[in-house]
Amino acid sequence: MAKSDAVKEPAPKGKLKLILMVVLALLLAVGLSVGATWFVMHKSEPAAPADPAQANAKPAAIYEPLAPAFVVNFNQNGRQRYMQVSITMQGRNQADLDALKVHMPVIRNNLVMMFSGQGFDTLASSAVGEEMLRQKATAVVQEVAQKEVGKPVIDQLLFTNFVLQ
Repeated sequence: MAKSDAVKEPAPKGKLKLILMVVLALLLAVGLSVGATWFVMHKSEPAAPADPAQANAKPAAIYEPLAPAFVVNFNQNGRQRYMQVSITMQGRNQADLDALKVHMPVIRNNLVMMFSGQGFDTLASSAVGEEMLRQKATAVVQEVAQKEVGKPVIDQLLFTNFVLQ
């Protein structure tokens, strides 16, 4: 009988260790699951800025002039007319503007072709015609930028000098 009592005593001690190991493993699994879930949920949220005014702020505007000025001639009723336009590009990223400078010959060509196709009377009659021309010129440059750089790059073109003669 002494042999059977000695054999029975270690069994409960082994079961207790097994139960503790299983409980610890379950707690570790639950803890890892909660930690992983928290990490994934908070990783996808952008960090909130400390100042709410900065949340809506755009990067500072960068201005790049297109030199020399564009000069286009028109033939209206047998009379020679000229338009001179100085243009400045407005963008937000200097690296993108530098990448766009490589394609300046294409941009200048497309702008000259677009300017020369305009009607002198439309441009001379009102500021609306000038604004429409500015928007068309912006679209021309953004089209070249999208094709060559992969994004529009500029926000708008600004006419810094506009002369019709």
